[in-house]
Amino acid sequence: MKLQQLRYIWEVRRHNLNVSATAQSLYTSQPGISKQVRLLEDELGVEIFARSGKHLTRVTPAGEAIIELAGQVLRLTENIKEVAQEHSDERRGSMAIATTHTQARYALPPVIAEFTRKYPDVALHMQQGTPKQIAQMVSEGQADFAIATESLELFTDLILLPCYRWNRCVLVPRGHPLTRLDGALTLEALAGYALVTYVFGFTGRSQLDDAFRAQGLTPNVVLTAADADVIKTYVRLGMGVGIVAGMAVDEALDSDLVALRADHLFESSTTKIGIRRGTFMRGYMYDFLARFAPHLDRDLVDAALTAGPRHEKTLFDDIRLPEY
Repeated sequence: MKLQQLRYIWEVRRHNLNVSATAQSLYTSQPGISKQVRLLEDELGVEIFARSGKHLTRVTPAGEAIIELAGQVLRLTENIKEVAQEHSDERRGSMAIATTHTQARYALPPVIAEFTRKYPDVALHMQQGTPKQIAQMVSEGQADFAIATESLELFTDLILLPCYRWNRCVLVPRGHPLTRLDGALTLEALAGYALVTYVFGFTGRSQLDDAFRAQGLTPNVVLTAADADVIKTYVRLGMGVGIVAGMAVDEALDSDLVALRADHLFESSTTKIGIRRGTFMRGYMYDFLARFAPHLDRDLVDAALTAGPRHEKTLFDDIRLPEY
């Protein structure tokens, strides 16, 4: 059994049993992968993949168990490399962050700027996607950290570290009737307008829907987007009233819009960082976490990584999260 063979079966499943795409991603040949997979199956005495002619059709039950163990072996192998790198040069390496547009555009820039100044020899990679996609990236070892508000809890192999709490604001053009209300903004007032906000599953959208539902109201959402900047664009075009994360408002760039406070209307949301269980943490990775969320010091992160799924949440019971 070779480590290369384990990588091949892991990657074949990750590429939806497309051997050609797997070969392309690994810079090798399709026949070479097929041969090594067959050799591994012969050695183990079981089929990992069911076939129809030359095509792989599904992963067998035995194959599922073998591929899962192969993933663990590959992750441990990466940890061995990281341990060696940490002891040979603790300020050199790489770090991959998977996150959503809102975090990448508004929350992360000052943290990334400080981090790269201190660690110029750490190659930083940022990948964007839906919350579920970025959680899967970390679960499968394609990224070190997943930063999002929703969906991370769906992946039980991730440790979740709460970072900060945030709420929404309502964006309207200057002179809009909502800027002339007597008293505080209400959900009833918002329900009377077309709304432009996040796609369901992004940036705390579920809390927004829950708030209207609790009041017996149905929001008239006419356009949704994953990107706060897209939402602002359509507010400017007069398509509706925008509801975005408060952090997504830039006083200088959005001076043509009015941001109305809405934290009294919606439950606040919590942004978390997801880390795959068993990840070897480099020194600069601890530093990044502490810069993004100052309460996440090394001792607390280590405690969460070793606590297990039943106890990790209780570690944060007495911590007052910062408000963004």
